[in-house]
Amino acid sequence: MNFKSLSSTLLAIMLLFCGSGFAVASELGATHKVVIQVSTDDPRTQKIALNNAVNLQKALGMDNVQVEIVAYGPGLGLLTQKSTQANRVKSLALQDISFSACANTMKKVEKKTGKKPKLLEGVKVVPAGVLRIVELQEQGYSYIRP
Repeated sequence: MNFKSLSSTLLAIMLLFCGSGFAVASELGATHKVVIQVSTDDPRTQKIALNNAVNLQKALGMDNVQVEIVAYGPGLGLLTQKSTQANRVKSLALQDISFSACANTMKKVEKKTGKKPKLLEGVKVVPAGVLRIVELQEQGYSYIRP
């Protein structure tokens, strides 16, 4: 075997191994995961949070990004039936954007008002909003707070 054919063989082997390595890496890293915190009752900030989620889906493709919006404290209002963004939240929940409401905040609201907040369809309740954000970050989610 001459030097030229040996070089070609080595190059082919390297491409085979490197190419398959890149394929595995891209498959593992193809899905982006993002958690967006909403802890304010400011309508403008809440709208920005929803816009962030939509913009991520548009930029990366719905199949390439997982987005969860976690609301607690004054931000919980975004996920209730009284929200000015209620229709949009319901629509986004149908478009693979997850919404989590803080049970601690819900208990405080119920204690203060005597009524449990009525959440929108598609919103799940988590024990604590802050804890949910920590759990998601530990799972590799990127954190955004508009």
